[in-house]
Amino acid sequence: MKKFFILIFFLTYSFSSNAHMAHYNKFNKIEMEILKDGEVIGYNYYFFKKDGDKTTVTNQIKFTVKLFGATIFKIEGYGEEKYIKDQLISFNSKTLQNDKKKYVNLEFNEQTNKFDIQGSSYNGIASTNNIVGNWWSHKILQTDSQISPVSGSIKEQVVTFIAKEKIKLYGKTYDVDHFKLTSKDMSLPKDKRLNFDIWFDKKNSLILKVTYSRLGNWEYKVKKFE
Repeated sequence: MKKFFILIFFLTYSFSSNAHMAHYNKFNKIEMEILKDGEVIGYNYYFFKKDGDKTTVTNQIKFTVKLFGATIFKIEGYGEEKYIKDQLISFNSKTLQNDKKKYVNLEFNEQTNKFDIQGSSYNGIASTNNIVGNWWSHKILQTDSQISPVSGSIKEQVVTFIAKEKIKLYGKTYDVDHFKLTSKDMSLPKDKRLNFDIWFDKKNSLILKVTYSRLGNWEYKVKKFE
C-alpha cells in the first residue's frame, strides 16, 4: 500500500514540477530557525528577487554549537542561485566552516546541457537533473541526486513517502506530507550519509521542517514566510 501512495505522489508532483519557480513567485523571504537538542543556535534565511523570467534566490546561514561555553562547531555561509524560468543558470556559494573555507561555483553550459562545477570537494560536470540541496526548494523531493550547496559534491538519494500528518509550528497548524530522504549508498560513513525527515506543505509549496541526528538532534523549522 505504501508503494502505491509513493507512486501517486510522484505522478502528482511530476506534472507540477515544470512550473516549479512559479510556486515561489509569491515569496520574498523564508526564515528558518536552526535548533540543536531543542535550543535555537542559528538561522537559515532565503530571499527571492524576481525580474521577469529571472529569479535570484540568495541564502544566508549561520549557526554556532557550544559545549560548556566553548565553541566546538560553527558555520557561516552565503549562496546565490539564478534561474531563467525553471532552468538553473548559476549557483555560487562561500562557506566558512570552523575557519575552513568551502565554496561552489556552478554554471549551466548551454552547449553540453550540463552543469559545470568547481567546488571545494568536486570539480567536473553534472546532469541538470541534479538539484542544489537547499531547503527552500521542494524539488529536492523529486530528484535522484543533489549537489551540496557547501562543497559541490554530488550525492545520490532515495526519497520515501511516510505519511500525511499535521504539525504545529509557532502557533500554527499545517497539513503536511512526511518524507524520508536517505543516501542511495548506505555503506557510506555515517557522517557522509543523507538521513533526513522532511515535512512538506503542499498548499504553500514549502518544506516547513527538517530533522536529522548527528551528535545530537537537529531541526530546521520555518518560522516566517512572506
